[in-house]
Amino acid sequence: METISAGAAGTQTKEIRTRHRRKGLLYDLRKNRIMWLMVFPVLVYFLINSYLPMVGVYFAFTKFDFNSGLFGSPFVGFENFRMLIKLGALEKITINTVAYNLVFIGLGNAFAVTAAILLNEIAGKFFKRITQTVMFLPYFVSFVLLGSMAYSFFNYDSGFVNTVLQWFGMERQDIYNTPAYWPFIITFFYIWKNLGYSTIIYLATVVNINQDYYEAAELDGASAWQKIWSITLPLLKPTFIILLLFAVGHIMKGQFDLFYQLVGANGMLFNATDIIDTYVYRSLKVTFDMGLANAAGLYQSFFGFVLIMIVNFIIKKINRDYALF
Repeated sequence: METISAGAAGTQTKEIRTRHRRKGLLYDLRKNRIMWLMVFPVLVYFLINSYLPMVGVYFAFTKFDFNSGLFGSPFVGFENFRMLIKLGALEKITINTVAYNLVFIGLGNAFAVTAAILLNEIAGKFFKRITQTVMFLPYFVSFVLLGSMAYSFFNYDSGFVNTVLQWFGMERQDIYNTPAYWPFIITFFYIWKNLGYSTIIYLATVVNINQDYYEAAELDGASAWQKIWSITLPLLKPTFIILLLFAVGHIMKGQFDLFYQLVGANGMLFNATDIIDTYVYRSLKVTFDMGLANAAGLYQSFFGFVLIMIVNFIIKKINRDYALF
């Protein structure tokens, strides 16, 4: 009986879909005109800000001439991409961008999950709120101020770090001319600035976990660590995967404000700190090479799209419910 009912329901659904498909978009517009009217401003917003600017993708295939404009500039095919590879820039900025973002995603989520669990374990409400506030404050610090703070810490003549080193009789370090220090410095400032924001998302999930699970575990004699390992972490997994997919979607965008304000135009640090965004910005500001900059930008978007499709495919294979689409 159930088989017959399921078959009949499937047939009915197909008929409804076929009927709607035949009636088309105009029928849907007339039937749901209020809904379409509500969504219209959003469509206009994305059309103006996301789709019309995509015409600029054509720059990536031209040797741009400011006198001739967009469609008057000579078409050079993939010459700009070949130039990026020939200069060795593409490999370097891709490795830097992906490596930095993988570290940001890994360490950022690990610290955020740990902080959320520890905050949830704190019994005193006043202390918990003070801790949350202190953690969240750096998120509102501007990147310009962040760059000034870094300079106050690390400049050679009067920076805090070199002053402390001198107190202990050690030699001063020329940090702004030593690339090896900067992956650690940039990672530290990224974690410090974003930890409070990321923690709130995980904390919202942790506090909404059904307390019955914990009470049942206590009756079975589970320790605090066993409750975290067997209940909290598994239930945080969906939130972690969603945030991971969002982060992977932006993995090729880098953190332009962070890198530019900390490093600026210091060519000594480019090998260790140059990412796609800073390279594109410098290409436009210094060399005015629109074709090369747009080629790097198009490569960034395409590589990011491929990356998120691969990660989503892998997650769908592991657990279909956690995939975005």
